[in-house]
Amino acid sequence: MDTQIKSNAEQILVIDDDVELCKLVTRYLTREGFQIEAVHGGASGAERALSGNYALVVLDVMMPGINGFEVLRRIRVESRLPVLMLTAKGDALDRVLGLEMGADDYLPKPFNPQELAARIRAILRRARPVEQGGHAPSPPVVVGDVEMNPGSRVVRRGGETISLTTAEFDLLEELLHAAGQVVGREKLTRDVLGREFSPFDRSIDTHVCNLRKKIGLLADRTERIKGVRGIGYLYVAPEDLRSQI
Repeated sequence: MDTQIKSNAEQILVIDDDVELCKLVTRYLTREGFQIEAVHGGASGAERALSGNYALVVLDVMMPGINGFEVLRRIRVESRLPVLMLTAKGDALDRVLGLEMGADDYLPKPFNPQELAARIRAILRRARPVEQGGHAPSPPVVVGDVEMNPGSRVVRRGGETISLTTAEFDLLEELLHAAGQVVGREKLTRDVLGREFSPFDRSIDTHVCNLRKKIGLLADRTERIKGVRGIGYLYVAPEDLRSQI
């Protein structure tokens, strides 16, 4: 287990059995102002991730023994801790499966360390509370039976709290604020994931699928989030059901 410490830095846990890659990532991210701990096994990585000491986990998919998917499953049972998965280049199945299981984003190997740092910052920026330097929150919003408080990052449906990942929360926030209007994939990718849209990137589609499962159907058993072919998504809500608290 390798640890690099820098005071007042956000703590990142890297779980990857590739020791040399961990050293490279640790050196680069430390220079970028992060505090890094690297763990080289899935079981120990899952345990460390749930210790409550980290702002984000960088998690490799392919590891002997307990692989990255199982580590992610264990994390999601107990925590909404942001997770960025490292996948094999060109392996779309791994990317989709990781997102379906609750990863916030992914990065194919081999990758540019600068892009890794940028992805990490984008996720942390979305997850960081306002008092710690995050974006100023929008006012609480109610659309039908769904209530969202961006300040506390709490979502309720019919008074029941729904547990969402960072990406799912930000996606729902974008859609609720535009309820009744189509939001393009380009805008969602840019505002939710912090990167430019690529025609082959299905991340937003996968996050929408996960979000649909969590927020459930409308009273008439239809989807709350409608897909508009070739454009993006629309959160279904009559204007008279949409109000600011």
